[in-house]
Amino acid sequence: MFVRLFYTLRKYGIPVSTRELIDLNQAVSAGLVFADQDEFYQLVKTVMVKDERFFDKYDRAMKDYFEGIHTFDIDDLLNKVNSLPKDWFDLELLEKHLTPEQRAELMKAGSLEELMKMLEERLREQHKKHQGGNRMVGTGGTSPFGAFGDHPEGVRIGGPSRKNSAVKVWEQRKYQNLDDDQILGTRQMQMALRRLRKFARQGAAEELDINSTIYETAKQGILDVQMVPERRNRIKVLMLFDVGGSMDAHIAQCEKLFSAAKTEFKTLEYFYFHNCLYDYVWKDNFRRSSTRMNTWDLFNTYGKDYRVIVVGDASMAPYELRSAGGSVEYNNEEAGEVWLRRLRNHFEKTAWLNPEQQSYWHYTQTIAAIKQIYEDHMFPMTLKGIEDMTKYLSR
Repeated sequence: MFVRLFYTLRKYGIPVSTRELIDLNQAVSAGLVFADQDEFYQLVKTVMVKDERFFDKYDRAMKDYFEGIHTFDIDDLLNKVNSLPKDWFDLELLEKHLTPEQRAELMKAGSLEELMKMLEERLREQHKKHQGGNRMVGTGGTSPFGAFGDHPEGVRIGGPSRKNSAVKVWEQRKYQNLDDDQILGTRQMQMALRRLRKFARQGAAEELDINSTIYETAKQGILDVQMVPERRNRIKVLMLFDVGGSMDAHIAQCEKLFSAAKTEFKTLEYFYFHNCLYDYVWKDNFRRSSTRMNTWDLFNTYGKDYRVIVVGDASMAPYELRSAGGSVEYNNEEAGEVWLRRLRNHFEKTAWLNPEQQSYWHYTQTIAAIKQIYEDHMFPMTLKGIEDMTKYLSR
């Protein structure tokens, strides 16, 4: 690519090397510029002109190189291509396959500008479908324009990619909006939780402060090492996980969330409960009878500044939420909703993260009730849901 540009610059007395030509090709292949003449002009100037003495010559050379590029309207040409009958590109012959020797014999246009000019001319001349030809827009031939043919360079219009030799492709493609309701992986959850951060340097000075060390060393003339406390996320998080019953279907998601949270937060505490928060929580599901913590002790142990995330589907029988003795495991003295309100009142910021699909929430009475207790701070376990939750908790 850009061989003609290379020789045009040399013709105008600008010293350019093959190394610079290779660098230009790599820059364009990396996508630094695309379909923008002004940006391409600046890129070539940056890569290939080494001395400002040659700027005037460069301007004249580029004028020569771009000569005729504005003689056609690329948008108008694209509209013409899009208006071509669809049946012109329906293959009725066998696909064309040439040998390397036959491909080498075909004439190349030399540049994208020349190809576009040739295409414009062909469209003015062509009034019907062509197949197996070597000149017009069609299929199954050696023409540089169309589909299912064979040519060392050209413009593919429709059809599948076969030999990756087209210098330009024109086809209608369908795209979908990005979906923020997809089930998340651990890394995605970690990135979403990353919004919940407030950095501070506290504690013992254990980390090298490079900037201060350089400044003090230059100031005093001798090495003066400066240390600072490690920069940590000072947000403290308390997570309460609903386990068992209907939550068994969401174990994989909760494990990913738990892994992401443990990686992201230095100060993270977590406990388990079943169905609804009652008199106690526990730390180990295998030894939950011996690792219980009274819920009142939970409030007394962790201060108001903890950000609390309750993870559960909030799906249970109404009596389990509203009635004393509603627990399926023991006779609780106070209703679950009483404990949920105490949790909300004790901590400054609490949120409920629900792994159940949001479209199903309105089918479950207790989801609506808990959402009301949490003043609508119930979020789905999706990318947008976790981001919205962390945004709320970080205020």
